[in-house]
Amino acid sequence: MAEKEMIKKVLLVFLPSESGVDGARSLYGEKEENPFFSWFNRSLRAIIKQSQFAIPPLSLMILSSVDVPGVEQSICDMRFEEFPFEPSVSDRLPHTHLELVHEKNAWDLVGISVQTGMAKKAFELADQLRARGISVVLGGAHVTLFPESCRPHADVLVHGEADDLWKELLTDLASGSIKPDYHSESFPDLGQSRPVQKRALIKSRYFTTNLIQTGRGCQYSCDFCNVHLLNGRALRRRAISDVVSEVARFHEHDRRIFFFVDDSINADPLYARELFEKLVPLKIRWFGQATTTLGQQRELLQTFADSGCQALLVGIESIEPASRRAHKKNQNRAGELVKAITTIREAGISLYGSFIYGLDGDTLDTPAAILDFVRATKLDVPGINILRPTPGTQVFERLREEGRLLFDPLDITSYRYSFGQEMLYRPKNMSLDAFVESYSALTQELFTVKNAVVRGLSAPRAKSAVMLFNLFYTHLYALSRHDLQHQWKKRGK
Repeated sequence: MAEKEMIKKVLLVFLPSESGVDGARSLYGEKEENPFFSWFNRSLRAIIKQSQFAIPPLSLMILSSVDVPGVEQSICDMRFEEFPFEPSVSDRLPHTHLELVHEKNAWDLVGISVQTGMAKKAFELADQLRARGISVVLGGAHVTLFPESCRPHADVLVHGEADDLWKELLTDLASGSIKPDYHSESFPDLGQSRPVQKRALIKSRYFTTNLIQTGRGCQYSCDFCNVHLLNGRALRRRAISDVVSEVARFHEHDRRIFFFVDDSINADPLYARELFEKLVPLKIRWFGQATTTLGQQRELLQTFADSGCQALLVGIESIEPASRRAHKKNQNRAGELVKAITTIREAGISLYGSFIYGLDGDTLDTPAAILDFVRATKLDVPGINILRPTPGTQVFERLREEGRLLFDPLDITSYRYSFGQEMLYRPKNMSLDAFVESYSALTQELFTVKNAVVRGLSAPRAKSAVMLFNLFYTHLYALSRHDLQHQWKKRGK
């Protein structure tokens, strides 16, 4: 019993976004008087979580896999549960983690992963916990980029990728010598074996628990992206043997689909080809993210198809050459996109094509060009995003200098994530009201129940998933249009 009481308990927290993929809801509240519509929206939010969108937070899976004698870790995914301020033996946490000490503070440390769009919510939770005498450690992208904004809300800050730092921190926690800051002089060596475990997850909550990361870093410098800032421009890869072993181990306990979460799974084609050739015998099914350059990498494309690739997300961003130049999207030329996408689909892989409308080379003629492109390529799921000038990125700094931001750049917590439900900046080549009107018309034409069914039936693979994506987007883009109009009226034009 004495030994049991000495165990340090750590709770890792993942926060939901305001809306969109973590449950479709208006940013301005829902005031439906009709009980049916209220029930419908609650039910749809639950379906969206369980089907398309709900996958575990990989960063917390990695941290909870770090074993240090005398420390026990749990995960609280607040997409599915309220924060258990008064924890008790219940089904809210995995059974192996329910033997909590019944005292005022059940945890010796609570870790919160902070993304910039969720910083305000993270700080509010951290402040509540510290007021109760519970120590808080903050980490994640926001801490790495803006540590000073986090310091008033935390006892400990973890700067940068935490693979090695977390073991050091937990060791210090166990010995009672925890420090206020943990830094690393270099990025972690991903070639070092660090097996990821899923013991802290509640499997039934998620569409799948099979998340695999093969590497980090990005050699590109798109000005709206922060991956190269956070993870470096050099590609760092895990040992292929470690990845294959992890896939095989995960597949034994969860036969559902795999997600390879690398930002570009084909960035290192020689590595990718060797890896997925070795995964062919495992007969898994998988989704991932790639660049459209895959359409020119014929041997790798065939290997992807042979290894069970069902669908890929590709970042098209813009088909306007001026926009691609303005935002340093240099991976592929606009003229090559149609052929690349057609080639990938002909290999039997469905495609989610992600666009950003409202870039600096876009005009009111761009929506018609996007519609023509989607029809010509037969994209299975088109995603029409509004530019998000994330603090810390080059585009944020440029729009701030040009006076085009619609939120206070000095208050980083005023920036938030949503599903295209608010404008955060003024487009360059069109008025704000004209943009909102054209965006609304574009999404209304692309996303209908009829189009969802047609795309699902026409998809090379993952037909049911493609249909569900499109049906959910029909609802989510309607929500986006509603909130944009509300924001516009609220601003009084």
